[in-house]
Order: sequence, then C-alpha cells, then structure tokens
Amino acid sequence: MGTALVYHEDMTATRLLWDDPECEIECPERLTAALDGLRQRGLEERCQCLSVCEASEEELGLVHSPEYIALVQKTQTLDKEELHTLSKQYDAVYFHPDTFHCARLAAGAALRLVDAVLTGAVHNGVALVRPPGHHSQRAAANGFCVFNNVAIAARHAKQKYGLQRILIVDWDVHHGQGIQYIFEDDPSVLYFSWHRYEHGNFWPFLPESDADTVGRGRGQGFTVNLPWNQVGMGNADYLAAFLHVLLPLAFEVTVWWVLTVKGQMQATPECFAHLTQLLQVLAGGRICAVLECPGVYPECSDSPDPSLDKPPTNSTCTVAEDSLSPCLDRPCHRPTPPICIAVALAVSGAALDLPPGVLHQEGSALREETEAWARLHKSQFQDDDLAALGKSLCLLDGILDGQIRSAIATTTALATAATLGVLIQRCVAHRGQRRILWLSIRGKEADIWSMFHFSTPLPQTTGGFLSFILGLVLPLAYGFQPDMVLMALGPAHGLQNAQAALLAAMLRSPVGGRILALVEEESILQLARTLAQVLHGETPPSLGPFSMASPEEIQALMFLKAQLEPRWKLLQVAAPPP
Repeated sequence: MGTALVYHEDMTATRLLWDDPECEIECPERLTAALDGLRQRGLEERCQCLSVCEASEEELGLVHSPEYIALVQKTQTLDKEELHTLSKQYDAVYFHPDTFHCARLAAGAALRLVDAVLTGAVHNGVALVRPPGHHSQRAAANGFCVFNNVAIAARHAKQKYGLQRILIVDWDVHHGQGIQYIFEDDPSVLYFSWHRYEHGNFWPFLPESDADTVGRGRGQGFTVNLPWNQVGMGNADYLAAFLHVLLPLAFEVTVWWVLTVKGQMQATPECFAHLTQLLQVLAGGRICAVLECPGVYPECSDSPDPSLDKPPTNSTCTVAEDSLSPCLDRPCHRPTPPICIAVALAVSGAALDLPPGVLHQEGSALREETEAWARLHKSQFQDDDLAALGKSLCLLDGILDGQIRSAIATTTALATAATLGVLIQRCVAHRGQRRILWLSIRGKEADIWSMFHFSTPLPQTTGGFLSFILGLVLPLAYGFQPDMVLMALGPAHGLQNAQAALLAAMLRSPVGGRILALVEEESILQLARTLAQVLHGETPPSLGPFSMASPEEIQALMFLKAQLEPRWKLLQVAAPPP
C-alpha cells in the first residue's frame, strides 16, 4: 500500500467570465501550480495516481437538496449574463458553463480517494480538487464552493463502510461553515476548524464561527472552532493548537478515519508536513487529504510571504515563533539514509519476526574504543555488557553519520543507565556539540548533568499518558529542537506495547525519525517488533479504551508544567493576564 494522488485536468475548465475582484483569485492556476510542484519534486511518480469519475446525483444528494443540484445542473445551458445574474444571488460565487461538470469531478475525486483508502488499496492519499466545497451548504453555493466535497465523502464513508468515528480537520484560513452546518447535530463526526476570525470581522462574518459554537443536540461537543482573533498566526501557534486541543480530543473519541481540508494558511508547508505526520498516529494512518485551495495565487511569487517573518503574536498560544521556526521550516523528509532501521539484539531477527527491510546489525565499535567510552562506568560493565555497548555505539554512529535513520539496541538491566550515559556523551562529542533529547523510562537516571533535566512519574491511565506525551514531551521536543532522540526503557519500565510504540512514533516528527531505542533485554521479545514497525513508519497500535487521567496525574503534570513554562514557550498556552 502507498499514497494515492487523485486529480483530473478537467477541473481547470472553469474561470471567471466577468470582472469581480472578490472572485478573481479562484482561478485554474491554483490547481495547476500544486500539481506542477508535485511533479517538479518527483512526488507524483511516487504516488498511485487514481482516475476520477463525476459524482452521481445520488451521491451529491447525500448532502445537497434535489432542487439545488438541479439548479447547478442548469448552469450548463445559461449564457454569460444569466450566469452573472445567478452568481450574484450567492456570496462570493461565480458560475461557468463547466461548473456542474467540474464540481461533480471534485466531489468524485474525494469519493474515489475515500474508496481507495477504506478498501485498503492505498494507505492514505491526496485529492487535488476544484472548485472547493467546505463553505457550500445543503441548498446554497458559498465562497467559491459549489458541492461540499468533504461532507459528501464523510456521508459516503458512513453509509458504505459503516464508520462511526470520523475526524474532519479543516485548516483553511476561512471557517468551513458549510461542513459545520451539515454535521452540527451528528456525534459520529468530530469537526475541527481553525480559522481567521478577528472577533467576527473576517469573512464569512458569522457568530457561529466563534469558539462557543460546539454543535447542538446529540452533536453537542463535536464541533470545535479555534478562531484566531489576531492576524499573523504562525507555525508555533498551529503546532500548539494541535498538541493541546486537536490531538487530545481525537484520541479521546478514538477516530476511525481522518479527513482533512487544506487551504491557504500562514503556516509554512514544512509545518503542515509535521502536522500531517502527527495525524498519522490516528485511525491506523487512514488519512484522506482533500486540497480544495491548493497552489498559489497568480500574483504570488516564489519567495516566502514577508509576514511569515513577523515576531510572535501575543495570543492565547503565547509561543516563541522565532525559536521554533528553524525546526518547523526543516522538511520532515530529509535525504533518506541507506538503512531505514537497524537492530542489535541478543535474540535473532527471525525469532522476533521483524518487519521486512530491517537490518540485523552485526558490527560493533572497536573494543578499545568501547572500553574507553565505558571507563567512567567501568564497575557497571561486564564483558557481555561491553559487547552490547559496542553494538549500540556502532548503531549510534550510523545515525549520526546519516547512514541509518533509526535503530533498536538491547542492554542488560544493570547496564541500562550507564549505557545511556555513554551514548549521550558520544552524541555530544560527535563532530561538535549536538542537542540530544533523552528519555529514561522507569530506569536509573543517566549520570549526565543537564540544565534541562527533569523527572516525572509515569502515568498509569490512557488519559494521563496522552497528556504526558501531548502536553509535555512533544512541546519540549519541538521547543528544544534536538538532533536525535535516545529512548531508554529500563527494568520494569511499565509501558505497554502500544504506549511505547506511540511514544516512539510521535517523537519521529521533531527529529526526522532519528531515534535510538535502548531496551532492557528482558523486554526485547515483547517490544522489538512493535518498535521496529513504528520506527519503520507504520502506524502504532491503538491504546485501547480511553480512561480519564486521575486527579493525582493531572496535579503532577500541572505542577511540572508550571515549573517549566518560563523556559519552554510551547507550554505557554494559557491566556495572558488582562
């Protein structure tokens, strides 16, 4: 399974036939620019390109009224003046003789992608569509949108595949009120939208775009609006919203499928790569991205928008945009190392049933070099420990030299902390000082001093564990911008397979996958395959039924965050005092 790309060149057929400054930005170049960018970077050939058919009238009827569908169909026979007259009946809309054909193709592209992902033909995918759809309503076009492509796709997924937990992430600069209206009383669809609001002074100028609109009836609580009341929200603002708002909700409702609507936003493309990778831990990685506003405006140059270089906003997500940007401006996909993942284990790879392509590392650092690194911990290393340490050092050097992306190594219970300490020292000494994020789970702490060191009890509930990752570990990881992660699972670490996998999977994004997992030998049979799968890029297994964090876990986390907030800006998500 791979990634699908869905597109049809006929979707470029419509264009504005009269002067209208409000609508002139909705042009064919928005679509062709996105496709050209994919081709120039060699991404189209890496995808499975799928054909597109027009959505049927029955499929359009999953969301839209028969009268409205008939009205749009009639535009095929209208002349320019009649089209102009009809267009003026709606807000920011223009019709063209090819609108009906193009809009059916756009909805059909979303449906084609849904079928491919939910039947397992592909793992995830992207549909480039035009005209957009997230503003359109049951019986009205709105904001360039004719048929609500994403809403039709979600209803189709519910009807054909029986899905009862769908997450729609709408990350366009404008609020997708059409999707909100359609699902506002439906508890099977969690709709999340962040959008420019400016206290209701930005289009579409609706009070229901504000945060206090949360759905109605049985759907109350399943509409989540995050309105930006200040302009210039950047990468760090969007990342903070993901970590502190969206992902906790998505994990709690245990979504089965993720549908995203993407449009023009202030965040950089690299930031959206990180956000998309974070979404991949949900729903088995089944993500359908519908790009309804792809590409660039004709008047835009290839240079970044100067507004992206503005200082951080003093918003409810008070973050250090200037310090975070270097991390998020790096693409998630660095040059691919020759070896995706390597392991150095005391048990044979065949016995562990490791995924295909995992290298069983036989090499080791020189004995003299290993002994030199271990000298400070000599009393804690036996001969077998030194052999394991030599293999760990060899794996570490492979990651630092760009030859290996990630790795798993074993150590004995007594030598776990000492091995971790040696590896940290080796990282720092490797071609100049490096930034290392290390986590020691339920083991003796490494004997390495750091001004950023802290300890916390390991939560026992699902909610507490997720709060630990999303509310603490990931904000610190993105703020610290490490070059790699060392994750040591000590004796009686207490993590379930799914918890260890989720932790490793989510830490891949900040460091481009450069993780060395050090596992105590008694746990390796249980953890090796699961860790290898997620480090290889597979989706982590479900955590199981959600359990609320205990009061003690919440109190411990809040106390620790309060101590760390002055230094780590991504933890500063409370509104500033008036």
